[in-house]
Amino acid sequence: MTATAEMCIYCFDSLLSYLDSRHHPPPKTPSFTDESFPLFVTWKKKIRRRSNDSELRGCIGTFKAKKLHAGLSEFAVTSAVRDSRFSPVTLSEINLLDVAVSLLTDFEKVQSVWDWDIDTHGIWIDFVDSNGRQRNATYLPEVTGEQGWSKEDAIQSLIRKAGYKGSINEELYESIELTRYKSSKTYMTYDEYIQTKAN
Repeated sequence: MTATAEMCIYCFDSLLSYLDSRHHPPPKTPSFTDESFPLFVTWKKKIRRRSNDSELRGCIGTFKAKKLHAGLSEFAVTSAVRDSRFSPVTLSEINLLDVAVSLLTDFEKVQSVWDWDIDTHGIWIDFVDSNGRQRNATYLPEVTGEQGWSKEDAIQSLIRKAGYKGSINEELYESIELTRYKSSKTYMTYDEYIQTKAN
């Protein structure tokens, strides 16, 4: 399955309907498949209107397969207004947003925390800390490369993202269960969205 531009349009439609239901009715049923996939929706905000520089504004998804129509609509809104790292997106920001849809595939549990490729695999780590608390976190396939990280940088960052504050050592690395996966990703700017809606 390939992520498509129509999925991005549907995410913009869903978010606009949530933020301004008076002027934007709920989106019509899309023509893309309603099969079930694990998925993520990511919003980025341009630093300036005509700039290519952008910063993360929200990213939430699920590793449980969800029907695409309900899943994309749900996570388009959730990632924009309920990502606890950020204040909720407002209607005044919408023209600065880009959206990305990632459909996740090819999940594989691997033996070593290092058995994955930068720019090819997303990684999900799962481990139990010294207090017996289960910890987990993920990065989508593009994150490590975009950040300019090595594998060790990415794993250390994920461990911290999972909320672990203790020392990171070989013993901890060996205790981590790592699942690698791939994704089909597409993105769209707000300007592209408006152009598509005008046609």
